[in-house]
Amino acid sequence: MGREATVLTKWTIDPVHSEIQFKVKHLMITTVTGSFQKFGADIEAPGDDLSKAKVEFWAEASSVSTGNEQRDAHLKSPEFFDVEKHPRITFVAKGTKAVDHDGSWDLVGDLTINGLTKPIVLGVEWGGVMKDPWGNTKAGFTISGKINRKEWHLNWNAPLEAGGVLVSDEVRISCEVQVSKQG
Repeated sequence: MGREATVLTKWTIDPVHSEIQFKVKHLMITTVTGSFQKFGADIEAPGDDLSKAKVEFWAEASSVSTGNEQRDAHLKSPEFFDVEKHPRITFVAKGTKAVDHDGSWDLVGDLTINGLTKPIVLGVEWGGVMKDPWGNTKAGFTISGKINRKEWHLNWNAPLEAGGVLVSDEVRISCEVQVSKQG
């Protein structure tokens, strides 16, 4: 007898209830938070088990927002995201690894920024599955990680008179994601 094929369920990101953010130190003393306003993903999982999902995420680089027009324009320029040449930031999951018994896992995949693809590991904290008042199945999780922006040639910086640099190399990724089960 043949094995039964695993039925994959499609999920989509609910952009109204999701945030894709990054945080970076400024002047070495405070943190600036940025976000992407336009994003989405193709997600397929065996039923409700999103820890085994196939994930292809994208964010429109030109939708970056830090609450400051001048800084946002600089981030869109060739010194950072170069949105004219590289309009999308993508992440493609390659696998997962369970971290503990409460539903947390590491998500391993390839992050592409500025046309450069590098492997990263993101921590995923499972929030659970619920039905909303309209009968839709929703799932939620928190995603976090750290990258060194220079690995993607996001090199611009300025030295400070007192030592150090204007913008840290380390960028923290911080996302709150709610997804909707399709069909």
